[in-house]
Amino acid sequence: MIFWRVKPLNDILATAEKKGLHRSLGAWQLTLLGVGAIIGTGIFVLTAEAAQKAGPGMMISFVIAGFVCGVAALCYSELSSMVPVSGSAYTYSYAVLGELIAWMVGWALVLEYAVASSAVAVGWSGYFVGLLHNSLGIEVPALIANGPYAGGLINLPAVVISLCVTGLLVIGTRESATFNAVLVAVKITALTAFIVIAFPTMKSENFHPFLPLGGTGTVGAAASIFFAYVGFDAVSTAAEETRNPQRNVPIGLIGSLGICTVFYLLVSAGAIGAIGAQPLIDAAGHGLPPGSLALAEQCRQLSDAGTHPLVCSREALALVLREIGWEKLGNLLGLAAFLALPSVILMLLFGQTRIFFVMARDGLLPEVLSRVHPRFKTPHIVTLITGLGVTFAAAFFPVGKLADVSNSGTLFAFFVVSIAVMMLRVKEKNRHRPFTTPAIWIVGPLAMLGCAGLFYFLPSEAQLVFPVWGSIGLVFYYLYGYRKSHLALGIVTASGGEDLLAEVRPLADFASDDEV
Repeated sequence: MIFWRVKPLNDILATAEKKGLHRSLGAWQLTLLGVGAIIGTGIFVLTAEAAQKAGPGMMISFVIAGFVCGVAALCYSELSSMVPVSGSAYTYSYAVLGELIAWMVGWALVLEYAVASSAVAVGWSGYFVGLLHNSLGIEVPALIANGPYAGGLINLPAVVISLCVTGLLVIGTRESATFNAVLVAVKITALTAFIVIAFPTMKSENFHPFLPLGGTGTVGAAASIFFAYVGFDAVSTAAEETRNPQRNVPIGLIGSLGICTVFYLLVSAGAIGAIGAQPLIDAAGHGLPPGSLALAEQCRQLSDAGTHPLVCSREALALVLREIGWEKLGNLLGLAAFLALPSVILMLLFGQTRIFFVMARDGLLPEVLSRVHPRFKTPHIVTLITGLGVTFAAAFFPVGKLADVSNSGTLFAFFVVSIAVMMLRVKEKNRHRPFTTPAIWIVGPLAMLGCAGLFYFLPSEAQLVFPVWGSIGLVFYYLYGYRKSHLALGIVTASGGEDLLAEVRPLADFASDDEV
């Protein structure tokens, strides 16, 4: 049956308390962590992808995606305050739905964090190439600046940044805490400057037609734009390293999501109003698929003719500023994205290693994956394996397709969390809930329906990737985790694999109290 090997909440909490991570993060640090993880490729790059799918209607797409994330965040907040340990949706599922579902959620989170890291790397590459061209006059050959989807061979800048961030995580330098905090400030400053400059140039005619490809295009864009909000659940992943998690985790989750939603709406309005955001269509009047060779070819032809539509840009926000006469500020915004996006890759990869750790702590993954480097005190093996996978995907796939694949894993995890919080209300209705999701029997189903609806509107290839990835995960589970599970072997609170976490450099080294 599905609901087997359920790990009791009391055992999960006892395991964490016995030998958990140092609790040093407060509400402000968690909010910064969430903002740092959320604001990235989604708004800096996927604005062009959203415009190609929905035109000016992408503003509605941001609202739809933000609403689904909001109701999911409320479910996350209740569970993370009750179960303030590492593991995010994986841990919650283990406590409510059982080991098999928990494994599938953990496996889906691998898809979320790792593929999202690749997407951000590709987004960074676009700003890097544009910055070299517009600031220094250096033209990076298309053959090594694009993957095969755009007529190139390999996205070499994306490969380089992926390897650099992987190396930083292996070394685990404490100085990265200050660096990460500075980069969060850079991103906020850059987006604020964009809004201030773009709004006075807005023209009402640029918003017409508002829905050039109809409502279907708008919801389809929301399914892709959902990626722009991915990262807020990284806050709950850090619950085991948080002071007063019952109060601070919900604040970090909802606070970071609210801040980012306001920025997204203002930025998208500024971009549309300043230069327009109409999609490119084929001879039959249908929108060209983002990330397709057909779109790339039409964009190349327009570029040769001296036209630079928003939907063609790999550095959308920088393009807007250049097109309205602020070329130097456009270059500075490109520089801000160039500097800031690596921090998003870092946090996503960091979250990935934490998921692996907790799965290894439960015996579902081999202990070798969580070995700690004797000098750097970091999980070097799992970091290197994940980093190489991220590098490969970034080298050959477009940002939009990577974002959609990442969304498929994320939506599944959020869907399961929505079920878990409602089941726990029935199974353990008397358990103390420091944060209670309001109107759970409305919010929970809305989160489930929202996640299912956005998954339905994902491109078919992204929908197919998830069941294939899930099938591979089931093979791994039955070959290893099914037999080695600590819960199956009766190892729950005695050891639980916590030794895998004991020597690991904690998240506080990336966002410590005295540095953020």
